[in-house]
Amino acid sequence: MAQALTAAGSGERRLCVRLARDEADIVAAQRLRYDIFFRDMGAAPDISSDLRDIDPYDGLCDHLLVEDHGRPGNPVVGTYRLLRQSVAEAHDGFYSAHEFDLSPVLAHGRREGMELLELGRSCVDPAYRDAGTIQLLWRGIADYLQRHAIGYMFGCASFPGVNPAEHAEGLSLLAHNHMAMPELRARAIGDQAIPLAALPIGGYDPRIALRRLPPLIKAYLRVGAEIGDGAYIDHAFNTIDVFVLVPVARIAARYAQRFEVAA
Repeated sequence: MAQALTAAGSGERRLCVRLARDEADIVAAQRLRYDIFFRDMGAAPDISSDLRDIDPYDGLCDHLLVEDHGRPGNPVVGTYRLLRQSVAEAHDGFYSAHEFDLSPVLAHGRREGMELLELGRSCVDPAYRDAGTIQLLWRGIADYLQRHAIGYMFGCASFPGVNPAEHAEGLSLLAHNHMAMPELRARAIGDQAIPLAALPIGGYDPRIALRRLPPLIKAYLRVGAEIGDGAYIDHAFNTIDVFVLVPVARIAARYAQRFEVAA
């Protein structure tokens, strides 16, 4: 993957996006994930984690990194985890299959002869949550989509906390306005699965509900994302997860620049 440098942001930032090359790169991503998920978001860490967010999928995935070359040590300030269908099916499947029945999505991909990509473990250092960093992550993903001829991206996106009542408006908005077609609709499974639409149409203000959606979910919707059936309460990560599917060919034209291959 080509590197992309930018002066976006304040101070002496020099941001670069690339794929992890070795174990040290993955460890850096895991430490950033730990800081965000466990220290900031209230997830429950494994006492043996060594201040890293670690799971068995890390060894199967490609890891997208944004680094700041303007700081000593080129720290990782943003990351995404990428798992292609061909890799997942040769090993233990997809991470999101623990929360959602993916069979409609996988079957559609096979019928269409396209590769699927699971996105996960997205996080950005709070000091870098601006357009420059986010655009670099999108560009890195765009490069990856092109290199591997991806037809659909999917994964879990999260609401903070585990109380569905706090997000009833947003979850209901997704159910009423952004559901995927039935043949592409992954369904929440297990004891922690809940319905999306707790409120009826007319039972909330859609404009307010849209404004209150988590930023990442709003970003996905702007580029044409569709939502699965139901949500999953993830107590370990202190989140309520929804399934997000992005048809690459239908990305809204006005956002195509975010998916340009990094120069």
